[in-house]
Amino acid sequence: MPAHPSSPAAAATAAPSFLSLAPDALKALLLSWGEPAFRAQQLHDWIYVKRVFSLSSMSNLSASLRQRLATHLDWQLPKIHSQMSGADGSTKLLLESERGFIEAVILRYDGRTSLCVSSQVGCKLACTFCQTGKLGFVRHLSAAEILAQFAIADQIVQPEGRRISHVVFMGMGEPLDNYANVVDAVNRLSGKEAFGLSVRNVTVSTSGLVPQIRTLAHDVRAALAVSLHAARDELRTELMPINRRYPLAELKAALLDYQKDSGDKLTIEYILIKDKNCGLREAKELVKFLHGLRAKVNLIPFNSHPGMPFDRPSDEDIRTFQKYLSDRSIAAPVRYSKGLEVSGACGQLAAKVIQSISALPQREAVLNRQVQAPLS
Repeated sequence: MPAHPSSPAAAATAAPSFLSLAPDALKALLLSWGEPAFRAQQLHDWIYVKRVFSLSSMSNLSASLRQRLATHLDWQLPKIHSQMSGADGSTKLLLESERGFIEAVILRYDGRTSLCVSSQVGCKLACTFCQTGKLGFVRHLSAAEILAQFAIADQIVQPEGRRISHVVFMGMGEPLDNYANVVDAVNRLSGKEAFGLSVRNVTVSTSGLVPQIRTLAHDVRAALAVSLHAARDELRTELMPINRRYPLAELKAALLDYQKDSGDKLTIEYILIKDKNCGLREAKELVKFLHGLRAKVNLIPFNSHPGMPFDRPSDEDIRTFQKYLSDRSIAAPVRYSKGLEVSGACGQLAAKVIQSISALPQREAVLNRQVQAPLS
């Protein structure tokens, strides 16, 4: 009996995704086949410059080369299981591959188009205000799976006269917990020899994994955003259990070292939660934490979702908190999240149950189980 497409045996023999090969590796593969260097450059241009991911569309490659590429590499991108669009220009994608489901969100603005990518299925960190944390951790996404989100989203927006110009690692998962794959994906998104996005247009978010922050500036060029949400250890630990392992003093020391190594300004993400972290005391603590750091603060009113015991603060409380920071020369814009209509805003990503999972072997069903959450 042949192996099930999602079984370990099938995975072991499956051709690697074309997105699993960095540009240099793809070039080396063609050269090893005796292809001239210009053929490797043509293939590179189709994928990384023109953002064309279908072999049949690569018209200047010979039929024999396309056949060989089809045999040795997997050119199938994940299927779009569902997509929902909101009036604010957001589109939430539920992508389906043989390894399970992945979520990503397209965010359209005047003059730019952003993509919020996931780096994991689920998350280990269990922040109390985040829907994704309720999933628990399922698995890391490979660099190819991260880049596939970019490829699919770009195909969706191209007919609109748009290209994905910005990528934020703020979807499901803690990016720095999947360090090697995220570094690989970031370097191919922003590298001049790959997709070529500006390093300022690729943002990696973290909840505060100190060892990885200390090495990040040496491994990638990208913007860094830190999910802080409280500047008092007791409160931050309540909201974000990772603070027990890496308390605020250690986090700040790592951020100071990061800025020394990178020379970059930081973004501090701060979700405002009613009666929890947006009073005068918390504003003063935040100002104290920021002393010595070059940073702006994105203030994000809490996005309500089922099962969470938190609410959005009043507009007056938001303005008061923002004014306290602004009066002390701290840039603190209020960011009202896109994607609320499609449950794709900050803290709302959580994949649906895979209905066909019963067809998989029981062990794989356990590995791939995901908690149900509505897409709208």
